[in-house]
Amino acid sequence: MTDSKSNPPVPSRDRTSLSRRTFLKGGVVTGLTTAAAASAASARSSVTKGKAATQLKGRIAISLNINGESKQVAVEPRTTLLGALRDHMEPPMTGTKLVCDGGNCGACTVLLDGAPAAACMTLALDATSHKVRTIEGLGKPNDLSVVQSAFCEDDGLMCGFCTPGFIMAITAELEANPTAELDQLKDACAGNLCRCGTYPQIFDAAVRAAKAGLDNKGDK
Repeated sequence: MTDSKSNPPVPSRDRTSLSRRTFLKGGVVTGLTTAAAASAASARSSVTKGKAATQLKGRIAISLNINGESKQVAVEPRTTLLGALRDHMEPPMTGTKLVCDGGNCGACTVLLDGAPAAACMTLALDATSHKVRTIEGLGKPNDLSVVQSAFCEDDGLMCGFCTPGFIMAITAELEANPTAELDQLKDACAGNLCRCGTYPQIFDAAVRAAKAGLDNKGDK
């Protein structure tokens, strides 16, 4: 015979009480509802602002200062400076290379007001208020800049895709710091990658250019 006092009956679960599962479901629903409301509010705000602001659609005519010359191009708002140079100039300016298209390799380096910048990460519209210099603006085949000549003399290139970016970065450093030494020159092109592994020759060329001085008209 069972002793009811020593073994009290287990009380039945109150199904109306808040369980852990119910609590979590409620939290998820609340979170989704809040997020949806915030998204809707943001959308309404964007629409309101869009009515007051000028919306950029289609191609827009802009003027770019490229190597001291005014270039008129028509580009979409999303067009990068790299895209404008290579695809919208007449004739195309293909010296600035398209390689990673993500700002990681430095092959598309140009100078904006004298400072290195990744053309693939710069919108063409944002470059309209700056002076842009590309590899074409440094020298010509029969009149190379000091840095370009140094790369030729020290064989500082192999496939050539990274070369314009290295030359632009080193040129910017020597214009800002004519007495730059090897470590400073290495730092200046730390964001430039050479997949062929021509770094020793590249650095030899950089040092050669530093010793020669930027006295070529293409470097001014």
